[in-house]
Amino acid sequence: MPSERRTRMTPDERRAQLVALGVAALADRPLDQLNVEDLSAQAGVSRGLLFYYFDSKQGFHREVVRAARDGMLNATEPQLDLPPLERLHTTLTKIVEFVREHRSTFVSLVHGVASGDKEVREVVEEAEQIQTQRVIAVFDELGVPQSPLLTVALRAWVAFAEQALVDGELSAGPDSDDDAVAFVAFLERSALAVVESVAGPVSR
Repeated sequence: MPSERRTRMTPDERRAQLVALGVAALADRPLDQLNVEDLSAQAGVSRGLLFYYFDSKQGFHREVVRAARDGMLNATEPQLDLPPLERLHTTLTKIVEFVREHRSTFVSLVHGVASGDKEVREVVEEAEQIQTQRVIAVFDELGVPQSPLLTVALRAWVAFAEQALVDGELSAGPDSDDDAVAFVAFLERSALAVVESVAGPVSR
Protein backbone atom coordinates (compact mmCIF):
# COMPACT_ATOMS: atom_id res chain seq x y z
CA MET A 1 0.00 0.00 0.00
CA PRO A 2 1.22 3.56 -0.64
CA SER A 3 0.96 4.44 3.06
CA GLU A 4 3.19 1.48 3.93
CA ARG A 5 5.80 2.61 1.40
CA ARG A 6 5.73 6.10 2.92
CA THR A 7 6.67 4.88 6.40
CA ARG A 8 9.81 3.18 5.06
CA MET A 9 11.43 6.39 3.78
CA THR A 10 12.80 9.44 5.50
CA PRO A 11 11.87 12.83 3.97
CA ASP A 12 15.30 13.05 2.35
CA GLU A 13 14.93 9.56 0.89
CA ARG A 14 11.46 10.42 -0.42
CA ARG A 15 12.72 13.64 -2.00
CA ALA A 16 15.56 11.72 -3.63
CA GLN A 17 13.11 9.11 -4.93
CA LEU A 18 10.84 11.74 -6.48
CA VAL A 19 13.77 13.54 -8.09
CA ALA A 20 15.09 10.24 -9.48
CA LEU A 21 11.67 9.49 -10.97
CA GLY A 22 11.64 12.97 -12.53
CA VAL A 23 15.09 12.50 -14.07
CA ALA A 24 14.06 9.08 -15.42
CA ALA A 25 10.93 10.63 -16.93
CA LEU A 26 13.09 13.06 -18.92
CA ALA A 27 14.16 10.07 -21.01
CA ASP A 28 10.96 10.30 -23.02
CA ARG A 29 9.47 13.74 -22.43
CA PRO A 30 10.68 17.34 -22.03
CA LEU A 31 10.87 19.03 -18.65
CA ASP A 32 7.71 21.09 -19.13
CA GLN A 33 5.71 17.90 -19.74
CA LEU A 34 6.63 16.15 -16.50
CA ASN A 35 3.35 15.07 -14.94
CA VAL A 36 3.52 15.51 -11.17
CA GLU A 37 0.35 13.44 -10.69
CA ASP A 38 1.89 10.44 -12.49
CA LEU A 39 5.20 10.78 -10.66
CA SER A 40 3.44 11.08 -7.30
CA ALA A 41 1.46 7.94 -8.08
CA GLN A 42 4.66 6.06 -9.03
CA ALA A 43 6.19 7.03 -5.69
CA GLY A 44 3.03 6.07 -3.83
CA VAL A 45 2.49 9.56 -2.40
CA SER A 46 -0.11 12.25 -2.88
CA ARG A 47 0.34 15.20 -5.23
CA GLY A 48 0.10 17.45 -2.18
CA LEU A 49 3.03 15.68 -0.51
CA LEU A 50 5.19 16.30 -3.58
CA PHE A 51 4.40 19.99 -3.29
CA TYR A 52 5.17 19.80 0.43
CA TYR A 53 8.66 18.53 -0.37
CA PHE A 54 9.38 20.96 -3.22
CA ASP A 55 7.04 23.92 -2.54
CA SER A 56 5.79 24.02 -6.15
CA LYS A 57 5.94 22.33 -9.52
CA GLN A 58 8.69 24.78 -10.46
CA GLY A 59 10.64 23.83 -7.33
CA PHE A 60 10.37 20.17 -8.30
CA HIS A 61 11.52 20.95 -11.84
CA ARG A 62 14.55 22.81 -10.48
CA GLU A 63 15.64 19.81 -8.43
CA VAL A 64 15.11 17.46 -11.36
CA VAL A 65 17.21 19.71 -13.61
CA ARG A 66 19.89 19.99 -10.93
CA ALA A 67 20.10 16.21 -10.59
CA ALA A 68 20.14 15.70 -14.37
CA ARG A 69 22.86 18.34 -14.72
CA ASP A 70 25.01 16.72 -12.04
CA GLY A 71 24.56 13.34 -13.70
CA MET A 72 25.75 14.74 -17.01
CA LEU A 73 28.75 16.50 -15.45
CA ASN A 74 29.76 13.35 -13.60
CA ALA A 75 29.39 11.22 -16.72
CA THR A 76 31.56 13.61 -18.75
CA GLU A 77 34.23 14.28 -16.11
CA PRO A 78 37.62 14.85 -17.79
CA GLN A 79 40.44 12.37 -17.21
CA LEU A 80 43.00 14.72 -15.73
CA ASP A 81 45.90 12.26 -16.09
CA LEU A 82 45.68 12.45 -19.91
CA PRO A 83 47.63 14.90 -22.10
CA PRO A 84 45.52 18.01 -22.90
CA LEU A 85 44.35 17.23 -26.43
CA GLU A 86 43.76 13.57 -25.63
CA ARG A 87 41.74 14.70 -22.61
CA LEU A 88 39.70 17.00 -24.83
CA HIS A 89 39.05 14.10 -27.22
CA THR A 90 37.93 11.70 -24.47
CA THR A 91 35.76 14.35 -22.82
CA LEU A 92 34.01 15.15 -26.09
CA THR A 93 33.58 11.42 -26.72
CA LYS A 94 31.91 11.09 -23.31
CA ILE A 95 29.62 14.01 -24.08
CA VAL A 96 28.59 12.56 -27.43
CA GLU A 97 27.96 9.18 -25.81
CA PHE A 98 25.88 10.82 -23.08
CA VAL A 99 23.75 12.54 -25.72
CA ARG A 100 23.34 9.30 -27.64
CA GLU A 101 22.15 7.46 -24.53
CA HIS A 102 20.22 10.27 -22.83
CA ARG A 103 19.11 12.51 -25.65
CA SER A 104 15.85 13.73 -24.11
CA THR A 105 17.59 14.56 -20.84
CA PHE A 106 20.28 16.50 -22.68
CA VAL A 107 17.72 18.39 -24.76
CA SER A 108 15.85 19.35 -21.59
CA LEU A 109 19.06 20.68 -20.08
CA VAL A 110 19.96 22.71 -23.16
CA HIS A 111 16.45 24.12 -23.44
CA GLY A 112 16.53 24.92 -19.73
CA VAL A 113 18.59 28.02 -20.58
CA ALA A 114 15.41 29.48 -22.11
CA SER A 115 13.25 28.49 -19.14
CA GLY A 116 10.91 31.05 -17.67
CA ASP A 117 12.19 30.03 -14.25
CA LYS A 118 15.28 32.06 -13.30
CA GLU A 119 16.60 29.35 -10.98
CA VAL A 120 16.30 26.65 -13.66
CA ARG A 121 18.29 28.89 -16.01
CA GLU A 122 20.94 29.37 -13.35
CA VAL A 123 21.26 25.61 -12.78
CA VAL A 124 21.83 25.01 -16.50
CA GLU A 125 24.14 28.00 -16.88
CA GLU A 126 26.32 26.62 -14.08
CA ALA A 127 26.81 23.47 -16.18
CA GLU A 128 27.86 25.59 -19.18
CA GLN A 129 30.33 27.48 -17.00
CA ILE A 130 31.85 24.24 -15.73
CA GLN A 131 32.14 22.82 -19.26
CA THR A 132 33.74 26.08 -20.41
CA GLN A 133 36.32 25.93 -17.62
CA ARG A 134 37.11 22.34 -18.55
CA VAL A 135 37.91 23.39 -22.11
CA ILE A 136 39.85 26.46 -20.99
CA ALA A 137 42.01 24.21 -18.78
CA VAL A 138 42.97 22.11 -21.82
CA PHE A 139 44.24 25.08 -23.78
CA ASP A 140 45.85 26.65 -20.73
CA GLU A 141 48.01 23.51 -20.40
CA LEU A 142 48.91 23.88 -24.09
CA GLY A 143 50.27 27.34 -23.37
CA VAL A 144 47.44 29.38 -24.86
CA PRO A 145 47.31 32.72 -22.99
CA GLN A 146 44.10 33.21 -21.07
CA SER A 147 42.13 36.34 -21.85
CA PRO A 148 38.58 37.65 -21.45
CA LEU A 149 38.07 37.22 -25.21
CA LEU A 150 39.15 33.57 -25.05
CA THR A 151 36.71 32.94 -22.21
CA VAL A 152 33.87 34.57 -24.15
CA ALA A 153 34.79 32.63 -27.30
CA LEU A 154 34.88 29.26 -25.55
CA ARG A 155 31.67 29.95 -23.65
CA ALA A 156 30.06 30.65 -27.02
CA TRP A 157 31.62 27.46 -28.41
CA VAL A 158 30.07 25.42 -25.57
CA ALA A 159 26.63 26.82 -26.45
CA PHE A 160 27.32 26.10 -30.14
CA ALA A 161 28.40 22.52 -29.37
CA GLU A 162 25.29 21.92 -27.26
CA GLN A 163 22.97 23.12 -29.99
CA ALA A 164 24.86 21.08 -32.59
CA LEU A 165 24.41 17.99 -30.43
CA VAL A 166 20.69 18.69 -30.11
CA ASP A 167 20.29 19.22 -33.85
CA GLY A 168 22.57 16.31 -34.78
CA GLU A 169 20.04 13.73 -33.54
CA LEU A 170 22.71 11.11 -32.85
CA SER A 171 21.21 7.72 -32.08
CA ALA A 172 22.53 5.11 -29.67
CA GLY A 173 22.56 2.16 -32.09
CA PRO A 174 25.78 0.59 -33.38
CA ASP A 175 24.88 1.67 -36.91
CA SER A 176 25.57 5.27 -35.88
CA ASP A 177 28.99 4.66 -34.30
CA ASP A 178 30.77 6.18 -37.31
CA ASP A 179 28.54 9.25 -37.09
CA ALA A 180 29.45 9.64 -33.43
CA VAL A 181 33.18 9.44 -34.20
CA ALA A 182 32.78 12.03 -36.96
CA PHE A 183 30.83 14.29 -34.61
CA VAL A 184 33.59 14.14 -31.98
CA ALA A 185 36.15 15.06 -34.64
CA PHE A 186 33.95 17.96 -35.77
CA LEU A 187 33.69 19.28 -32.21
CA GLU A 188 37.46 19.00 -31.75
CA ARG A 189 38.17 20.91 -34.96
CA SER A 190 35.66 23.61 -34.13
CA ALA A 191 37.10 24.11 -30.63
CA LEU A 192 40.62 24.42 -32.02
CA ALA A 193 39.41 26.83 -34.71
CA VAL A 194 37.77 29.05 -32.11
CA VAL A 195 40.90 29.15 -29.94
CA GLU A 196 43.17 29.82 -32.93
CA SER A 197 40.91 32.63 -34.10
CA VAL A 198 41.58 34.35 -30.76
CA ALA A 199 45.14 33.33 -29.87
CA GLY A 200 46.81 32.11 -33.05
CA PRO A 201 48.14 28.61 -33.82
CA VAL A 202 47.92 26.06 -31.01
CA SER A 203 50.91 23.83 -30.28
CA ARG A 204 49.83 20.20 -30.75
